[in-house]
Amino acid sequence: MQYKRSSLLFSEAEKVIPGGVNSPVRAFKSVGGTPIFVKSAKGAYLYDEDGNKLIDYINSWGPMILGHAYQPVIDAITDRAKKGTSFGMPTELETKIASLAVSMVPNIDKIRFVNSGTEACMSAIRLARGFTKRDKIIKFAGCYHGHSDSFLIQAGSGAITFGSPNSPGVTEGTAKDTLLANYNDLENVKSLFEANKNQIAALIVEPVAGNMGCIPPAKGFLEGLKKLCVENQTLLIFDEVMTGFRLARGGVQELFGVDADIVCFGKVIGGGLPVGAFAARSEIMNFLAPLGPVYQAGTLSGNPLAMEAGLTMLTALNNNPEVFKRLDEKTAYLENGIREVLTQNNIVFTINRVGSMISVHFDASPVIDFQSAKNGDNETFKKFFHGMLHEGIYIAPSAYESWFITDALTYDDLDFTINAVDKVAKNL
Repeated sequence: MQYKRSSLLFSEAEKVIPGGVNSPVRAFKSVGGTPIFVKSAKGAYLYDEDGNKLIDYINSWGPMILGHAYQPVIDAITDRAKKGTSFGMPTELETKIASLAVSMVPNIDKIRFVNSGTEACMSAIRLARGFTKRDKIIKFAGCYHGHSDSFLIQAGSGAITFGSPNSPGVTEGTAKDTLLANYNDLENVKSLFEANKNQIAALIVEPVAGNMGCIPPAKGFLEGLKKLCVENQTLLIFDEVMTGFRLARGGVQELFGVDADIVCFGKVIGGGLPVGAFAARSEIMNFLAPLGPVYQAGTLSGNPLAMEAGLTMLTALNNNPEVFKRLDEKTAYLENGIREVLTQNNIVFTINRVGSMISVHFDASPVIDFQSAKNGDNETFKKFFHGMLHEGIYIAPSAYESWFITDALTYDDLDFTINAVDKVAKNL
């Protein structure tokens, strides 16, 4: 495949956009080469500026659960745009999608819409601190909750040390209130609670990790986190920006039967438009202004175009629960096919999957946390990525990202992908 126009467009973009991209992973820094510039998309396929057709396994990092340019969503956005694109005032739409979301997700009474997953997680932490009157939070290495200062923290020198900033611009003062834990390690989490008694406002976690590849929670891990939070009067926050309305109608809470105190959403809830949300039971949500003292606001929150897209998407999922079964079956088919051809080609690998999220790691050991994810052979991944791209398959340009399956994929698409893996594996 040729990417001359994408290369030209990237050169032009670098002159006026930092790094030529508006989100770092798009720059292909971890895999090398030039980013692909998309011209359009439909169903399971991307069409780039050079005229190439690619089967898409990113799907805008998750929201295109029913495929690109899903017609009911496109129609709804088009009709709504004719009535105005932004008001900064209440609309009936906001109540409709809020009522639907609350009816679909366990253990929430009220929801507030924002404009991104970052904003949702940032607001959830502020709310938790205001509600508990505590300052510290626990997050997990390898879990990404957006680029808010509190979340850009790396490990300290030991299990119970304070974090240190992982990005210039994040202050030491902010970092000292963020404690870093190891994913799937309850003893590590317990030690943090013991070392910081009555100081921890919230524990935030991707209940199924998607930002170090797809990593499932170990048996009893989520239940253990819930128990520790209850014992320490700490709020448990599930970051379901990726998993919400994707892994089940009610997300991970439904899938694993573990209730969180606050849940953050994004991706699917916007139907492809920029939307985030956070939700909880009434006693917590009523701490938000204008009812309570915790301030959070946004002129574009509840934007009518985004609300219309999200309402249409959630309605489609709510009315067709068999979608989740189909997604699981298609992803299992893909997993089994990839597993078979990589094994036949004597490739060292591990595959993780939960529902319609899946990742391939080039390491024989189980991938259960950020450290084990980093042990993968990144040079092999780079070759795999570019090999798949050459075959017309677009996967995440990073070894630390999940693939997201769309219901628009046919079994012919899946077979094509498995055959592509077989071809690429022969040259790894």
